[in-house]
Amino acid sequence: MTKVVSEDRHVAVLPFPFSSHAGSLLSIVTRLAAAAAPNVTFSFYSTPKSIETLFAPAKRVPGNIKPYVVSDGVPDRYVFSGKPQEEINFYIAAVEESFKGVLKAAEAETGQRIGCVMSDAFLWFAGDLAKEMGVPWVSFWCAGANSCAAHFYTDLIMDTVGMHDTVGRENGVLNFVPGFPELRLGNLPPGILISNSEPPFVTMLHKMGRALHKATAVILNSFEEIDPEINQDLKSKLKMLLNVGPSNLLSSSSLPPSSYSDEYGCIPWLDNFKAVSVAYIGFGTMLTPSPPEIVALAEALEASGTPFLWSLKDNMKDFLPQGFMERTSRLGKIVPWAPQQQILAHSSIGVSVTHCGWNSILESIVAGVPLIGRPFFADNLLNGWMMENVWKIGLRLEGGIFTKNGTMSALELVLNHEKGKEMRKQIGKYKELAWKAVGPQGSSTQNFNTLLEVVTGYNL
Repeated sequence: MTKVVSEDRHVAVLPFPFSSHAGSLLSIVTRLAAAAAPNVTFSFYSTPKSIETLFAPAKRVPGNIKPYVVSDGVPDRYVFSGKPQEEINFYIAAVEESFKGVLKAAEAETGQRIGCVMSDAFLWFAGDLAKEMGVPWVSFWCAGANSCAAHFYTDLIMDTVGMHDTVGRENGVLNFVPGFPELRLGNLPPGILISNSEPPFVTMLHKMGRALHKATAVILNSFEEIDPEINQDLKSKLKMLLNVGPSNLLSSSSLPPSSYSDEYGCIPWLDNFKAVSVAYIGFGTMLTPSPPEIVALAEALEASGTPFLWSLKDNMKDFLPQGFMERTSRLGKIVPWAPQQQILAHSSIGVSVTHCGWNSILESIVAGVPLIGRPFFADNLLNGWMMENVWKIGLRLEGGIFTKNGTMSALELVLNHEKGKEMRKQIGKYKELAWKAVGPQGSSTQNFNTLLEVVTGYNL
């Protein structure tokens, strides 16, 4: 393969600096930078907090990725009220103007004109910036084709069902969007059905869905084979759709085991249990069930005698039933942080109890571990529905929350019943497809080569 790169290429990268978004985009950019080095500069624009985290010395970011700070929009000496989206709303209000100034400054500093704008899909206005510059716009959707399609079809869905017209109709079937047989309105991601008085974040999602068709390329952290019908439809509507994941599989396969931290001894502890017997419980870095649900989950684990490894923040342990940790000390382990990919790959893990975030879904697929889902927000609801009804690799909790009886029933079904074996077999098929997609001739590998050409000017 001959590679010829345009001289002194400069790519501007605009992440969304909240949750796992910025890290997911940086992971893709790191792969591009490694393939393009040293001829291409990637200028990465994010908030001070995000830059400090992503570019810490231990992260080993390639030298041709240059961080630049943009304003987080928070007024000086502002005291936060504790509302979850407050910080995001400040950022959204300020970010468009912030980028305009800092992009010009980066061009002046590097002496290189920006030749491509690569952004998180949330930052819909990046397409306008790229158009003003006369350069390609690559839009990164850090989840799967299912949620991308839901947002792409926002206007169609609103025109068909009416704005906010779901009260009492949550079980109404949404069968007019390709690839979603029997999808219920209640399983749509929040923000699909909007009014004129929505907060900035929801308005941003609506504008994003309308802007996707303008992108030179839309890239997904997924693989084509998991949602072939949805991918085929999106390919017919967008200029270019490129699945380049699962990124967690690519990043984990390129790093030695010594690069992972297991400071709480999770892996040696798991070695004591038989295959496919332990429940791993983790809800990401931002989510924790309510105290009553924590109690219900703990009671279900104890009453069922299910071995468990639970990633739970220290400040939430006070909500556990009194004496729970002592009574379950032989069968259970609770840690404030866990190396999730390593744990899911362990032979003793029989089920992953999750919020149905996209990264957690992919990590379970890559490891071949069925899921029990307790969706919270965003794409969790749609991912949980797809997991249970389309991919058939897990199930959602009855009633959508943790109850003692509902959780016991779910654990019993996945770990001990024939239906659980069928889920394991089905997710094993997707595991094989995921690994094949990132192989030398796989669909994600070929799509990445195309992305490399679009972003950096390579001729492959």
